[in-house]
Amino acid sequence: MLFNSIDFAIFLPIVFCIYWFITQKNLKAQNLFILFASYVFYGWWDWRFLSLIIFSTIVDYSIGITLGREENPIKRKMFLWISIFTNLGFLGFFKYFNFFLENLQSAYTFFGSELNISSLHIILPVGISFYTFQTLSYTIDIYKGKLEPTKDIIAFSAFVSFFPQLVAGPIERATSLLPQFFQKRQFDYNQAVNGMRQILWGFFKKIVIADNCAMFANQFFNNSSEFSGSSLFLGAVFFTFQIYCDFSGYSDIAIGTSRLFGFDLKQNFAFPYFSRDIAEFWRRWHISLSTWFRDYLYIPLGGSRGGKWMKIRNTFIIFIVSGFWHGANWTFIVWGALNAIYFLPLLITKRNRTHLGTVAENSVLPSFKEFINMAFTFLLSVIAWVFFRAKNVEHAISYLKTIFSNSLFSIPEFENKRYALEIIVLVIFMLIIEWLGRRDQYGIEKLALRCNRKVRLSIYLVLVCLIYLYLGKEQEFIYFQF
Repeated sequence: MLFNSIDFAIFLPIVFCIYWFITQKNLKAQNLFILFASYVFYGWWDWRFLSLIIFSTIVDYSIGITLGREENPIKRKMFLWISIFTNLGFLGFFKYFNFFLENLQSAYTFFGSELNISSLHIILPVGISFYTFQTLSYTIDIYKGKLEPTKDIIAFSAFVSFFPQLVAGPIERATSLLPQFFQKRQFDYNQAVNGMRQILWGFFKKIVIADNCAMFANQFFNNSSEFSGSSLFLGAVFFTFQIYCDFSGYSDIAIGTSRLFGFDLKQNFAFPYFSRDIAEFWRRWHISLSTWFRDYLYIPLGGSRGGKWMKIRNTFIIFIVSGFWHGANWTFIVWGALNAIYFLPLLITKRNRTHLGTVAENSVLPSFKEFINMAFTFLLSVIAWVFFRAKNVEHAISYLKTIFSNSLFSIPEFENKRYALEIIVLVIFMLIIEWLGRRDQYGIEKLALRCNRKVRLSIYLVLVCLIYLYLGKEQEFIYFQF
């Protein structure tokens, strides 16, 4: 079920009313109803794949109980690896089977042999990359002694399948989200209003910015041989804002929806395009995934504790794995490796933690140096996103070659210039709002509250009108495919 669909517009109020008016006095009933609603939400796409999430839930619930009772270190490690292999096995089969098969066949062909194995027509279950990592955090944290296993299978199942963040995150840790299913939840008007405000901002970013930027990004990327370097650069910029507003918009809707039901999810995007270097960018982009890889992969590999070459190795591993997590295509691996290359100079010179605070912390505008750093970091991101969006590596290289040709200095040529200018103005409007709210959790969290009631309502009305004006055909969120 898409957030930006009529189905969800009907589903959410019904779930909200039953949750607060019928199940409010009974915590177990609330959890059971959340579980039921989550399975309906997920099964709306394809009910057959509910079996995967149910199986994963049962496996990790059982292993969690076992780890809580078992004291033998060897057996504990064995059960942990059962959880890891089971979860990653499902993820690997559905997401990467054909990728490895195709590359194996290519390798045989390169050495003069043939491997005749037919690829499988596998449908990638929506959200499998997200709930797989979420359940893995549960068993790993129990193994490390950071979390006590739960015996309440309803609460645990609701944690795994919690519908607001089920299919595209944020990837919540069991140590953070699971305890909230055991706390009494009462309706909080201010929390609900805050949630509605964040949902509104998320819909604005998705429907008004992302979906309209997508039209131009698709035009340029799908017909890149027909355009000049300046046009393709503009197309890459459109995609840069498309993917940010699409994914952060989803996160805003998910976090805001969670607040309606009395849950707090972690911030997943902290205005990454205001970053002053690539290290800061990765502290602000898809925070739940970046911190997951940091805690469960980078640090166990040795993190930054070893020598220079160990730090370099670990940096490349975490970025390449992060790229591969996004999809079974070499473009994602190159995208991850390119970001590692961006990151290395900061790591080697020990400047990767230079910018930990908010840009222009005590002023309205950034300094000239901050502005140049932000512009350069944004440019690096634009170049990297070309690999993320391209059909294959050859397409990405061809696209970048055209950008960095003499035609980069020509006037962009494409259809619907007036419409493109309109979208650019809206992107600038979005950036101004987010700049003013850059110290908050999302763009309009406190910005509207600083105004009087009439101005605040006017801001909401403008956003609602823009969403209505640009509301078109339902478009899936980009990260549904991951």
